[in-house]
Order: sequence, then C-alpha cells, then structure tokens
Amino acid sequence: MKSSFANFIREKRIASGLTLREFCRLVGFDASNWSKIERGLALPPQSKHVLDEIASVLSIPKGGEEYKEMCDLSALSAIPEGLIESEILDQLPVFFRTVRGEKPSEVELSNLLEKIRSSWTPEK
Repeated sequence: MKSSFANFIREKRIASGLTLREFCRLVGFDASNWSKIERGLALPPQSKHVLDEIASVLSIPKGGEEYKEMCDLSALSAIPEGLIESEILDQLPVFFRTVRGEKPSEVELSNLLEKIRSSWTPEK
C-alpha cells in the first residue's frame, strides 16, 4: 500500500464520474473542507460511519479489499510522518487487519514481527 487516503478517494471519485461538489453533496460534506482532505491539507475522517458513507457513494463493497485499504489509509494518515519508519509503515496494514480480527498470512505476520524486532533497541 503506497497510496494516500487523499489519492485513493480522489481516484475512486473521478473513476465514479463524480465531481468534488457532487460527491460532497451525496456524502454530506462541505466541498471546501473536503477539498483540503483530497489535497492532503486536512486529516481524513476516522469515523467508521463516515467511511461507510464514503464507501457507499463510491460503490466500494463494505468488507472488501478496497474498503479495508480505504480504512487503513485513513488510519495511517493520523500517524505523523516523522514518528515512524517507512518500512514499518508498510507493515501496518497487517497490524490493522489483526486488530479487526482478520487473520494475516504467515508471511505477513512474520514480516511485521521482523520489522518490530529489528527496530527495537534494548536499553542499557
């Protein structure tokens, strides 16, 4: 997952043939505030209810891979860039799936654990 929430939603909105104003009308957002989200100037919504509304308007099946990616990207956007290494950031979707109660593959879990172990430095 290399995209951002802003890019993901903008691409889905455009692919659905929706203008920014029409999308906002359907979802119930102010267009000027939503524009800031799509430009990465404001944090995306974190509310499951709001994300479900967005998914519905963009015909993203709830529970599908695109839906999970959208939710993961929304959650990742709340983590300040300077606080986490990109290698670990790439593994966070596995963590999010585990938290949601989904079972990650052995390879995904192994990669996540290795990244955590390699970034941990014991105190002296």
